[in-house]
Amino acid sequence: MIPFALRSPETGNPLRADRPHSLADEETGARWPVIDGIPYLRVNRAALIERVLAHLDAGEPDEALAALLADQDDWWTGPAADPGDVRQLVKARATATLRDAVRLLGWGRVGDYFLHRWSDPTYLAGLALLEAHWNEPTCVFEFACGIGHYLRELKRRGHKVAGADVVFAKLWVARHWVVGDKAQLVCFDAGSEHWPIQGAPVDLVICNDAFYFLDDKPRLLECLRQTAGDDGWLAISHIHNAESPGFSAGRAVTAEDIAELFPDALVYDDAELTRALVEARAPGPREPGDLRACEAFSVVAGPGMRPAPRAVIDGLTLPPAGTELHLNPLYQPDEGGGFTIRWPSERYEAEYARLVTYPPHSEGPETLRFTGVPEAAESDRVRRREFVDLPERW
Repeated sequence: MIPFALRSPETGNPLRADRPHSLADEETGARWPVIDGIPYLRVNRAALIERVLAHLDAGEPDEALAALLADQDDWWTGPAADPGDVRQLVKARATATLRDAVRLLGWGRVGDYFLHRWSDPTYLAGLALLEAHWNEPTCVFEFACGIGHYLRELKRRGHKVAGADVVFAKLWVARHWVVGDKAQLVCFDAGSEHWPIQGAPVDLVICNDAFYFLDDKPRLLECLRQTAGDDGWLAISHIHNAESPGFSAGRAVTAEDIAELFPDALVYDDAELTRALVEARAPGPREPGDLRACEAFSVVAGPGMRPAPRAVIDGLTLPPAGTELHLNPLYQPDEGGGFTIRWPSERYEAEYARLVTYPPHSEGPETLRFTGVPEAAESDRVRRREFVDLPERW
């Protein structure tokens, strides 16, 4: 766990534990709830915070948790989570699967992406970006970490990890189904007046498929660079290109924006990173102006990055030796005795079918023990995510 010092997002004052379930502003006394070790530091949520703290102070932790699990980000356009479903998940959290959690939280198409992100081509691009510039960081912080896909890969390899997201429910799911309890997780808004994590510069700061959402990108980038310290580096992947049509909400950027925001960066076409992973080679960076047709940019920046990319052969892009892998759950049995891709939604198919690395058909088997040998034939099936490394309670 990375020992970040926490500060109030409203005042910037240090926060201290005043009770087992809350933090308090050392000067004003304003309190913030903490559930399952996850501080909730969102601004403009005063009524919700008051209600959650009242439940916690009264010895009603499940009621407090249910209230926070219903909170969403400002981009959310789906229906609110059903209160009965949320209460059911709270009661069954020790035995429920990740699929149960996604369904009961009412995440809809966002849940589809989370459940299948282990083979999402944009997720693979982020892994390839990290591996191509890997320099054995000790501490890693992920901004907008979602349910912790990247944090899981890093933590299991011995790195200290921390993550932040604006949606408490995503962090809570990360804690219970994906990452575990050996990670510091903090819920806060990127647009807070004061950046609430202080005091522990890390070696690597990562952000995947989220940077384009933020309004004040220069200010956020300044905060991320401060978190990386004088010697760390940034890996920011899948930044939507405003000149290319796409499926996501948010505020995409242009090639000129990338050049201005990241003057010290190596810049990649996201799709090039995914191809490099499958082909076990080094990805090729380009000048931003040469990437106007790409769907999304990826960048590495900062003094700690490797000066040139290395071949994406092993490391983060392949699971540890001995891991039991599962046939990608997008495959379903077909009449011929094999397996065929069945998309979870038309939206998912429209966004990813033309980009995926796995074949439309597979002969199985349903499980595979990975030897860890990059040159083995099975490794190609793992690189293209025909087989995936799923959490225990997927």
